[in-house]
Amino acid sequence: MIETQKPDAHERTEGRYHVLVVDDDPMVCMAIEIYLQRNNFRVTIADGGEAGLRALEHAQVDLMIVDIFMPHMRGFESIRLFHERAPVVPLIAMSGYAFADLISPAPDFLRMALELGAARCLRKPFTPQALLAAINDCLAEHRANGGMAARLG
Repeated sequence: MIETQKPDAHERTEGRYHVLVVDDDPMVCMAIEIYLQRNNFRVTIADGGEAGLRALEHAQVDLMIVDIFMPHMRGFESIRLFHERAPVVPLIAMSGYAFADLISPAPDFLRMALELGAARCLRKPFTPQALLAAINDCLAEHRANGGMAARLG
């Protein structure tokens, strides 16, 4: 687990949300981290489900971005556990999984992630604008539902 933040940035200030990114692909993590930092987010990177759960124990996050398919702890299990441990924190599931056999109907893994508690889903590869739109939508809905006030109060 790698956390990149300023030493004095332990408490959330308005406009600076803390995002936990859980993905086993270091290039995906780096791209998301750089883009989010440029957009004034604090970012914690976890290289798998276990590391992500440990990060949740040590830091308060405002949003989670979780890959569905990872080794060891599968993303579906991670999503279920993250949602259990932090039910008020919005979660964005992402997946780049594709089937080689396009003739048979493929299960809709992103829809399954929504049923397990994900607030939004992104199919890899996605644009930085799509990522930021999904994050902003989740945070706006969360604020509208009183989630931030309940967590912070």
